[in-house]
Amino acid sequence: MNILNKLNRKFGRYYISNLMLYIVIGTGIVFAFQYLATDIPLLSFLTFNRSAIIHGQIWRVISFIFIPENMNPISMVFWLYLYWLIGSSLEDYWGGFNFNVYYFSGVIFAAIGGFITGYATIHYLNLTLFLAMAVINPNMQLLLFFFIPVKMKWLAWVDAAFLIYNLIFTPFMSRRIVIVLSMLNFLLFFGGDFFRFIRDKIKYRKIRSSFKNKNR
Repeated sequence: MNILNKLNRKFGRYYISNLMLYIVIGTGIVFAFQYLATDIPLLSFLTFNRSAIIHGQIWRVISFIFIPENMNPISMVFWLYLYWLIGSSLEDYWGGFNFNVYYFSGVIFAAIGGFITGYATIHYLNLTLFLAMAVINPNMQLLLFFFIPVKMKWLAWVDAAFLIYNLIFTPFMSRRIVIVLSMLNFLLFFGGDFFRFIRDKIKYRKIRSSFKNKNR
């Protein structure tokens, strides 16, 4: 975070305001176009394709972030709403520059995974938005499917369980690599706090154990 603060002081004015809104709008446009014009293979021109990128189709390095996760209209409205809500909340909390760093570092790591394995997706990066929000505001309440109130920390536990399950049980090593790389932005932002928390817990248990032994 010290490095991030230094970058913020030097380059803090250079960022895309309301970044998540633009990503959601772009994804929505791609979804609507592909849903209505099924005979035009738009998604095939946007997906991450290592060979095509090497041969000059550079836009695929970034265009894959606009690929819809599914083609169900109701599901897409729900997920796009959640991504916008969480992304805009993180931007309000961190500031635009820091959120841009968080998201685009995740995009870069996902793209690196794509060049290593030939497979890249924005899905796991988007899931880290929920983890980040749960760390910052665990009691934030969302309306799941627009009517079921759920606290962010419970969604984050489900999110983490899903990531761990996929990491352990997927039969594809390429997917494991992509999941790990897609989590690096979260670890860069929160890894230090997590390890300090674990360290403090260990110290607390040692002190407590020592105190109990003295009083026996």
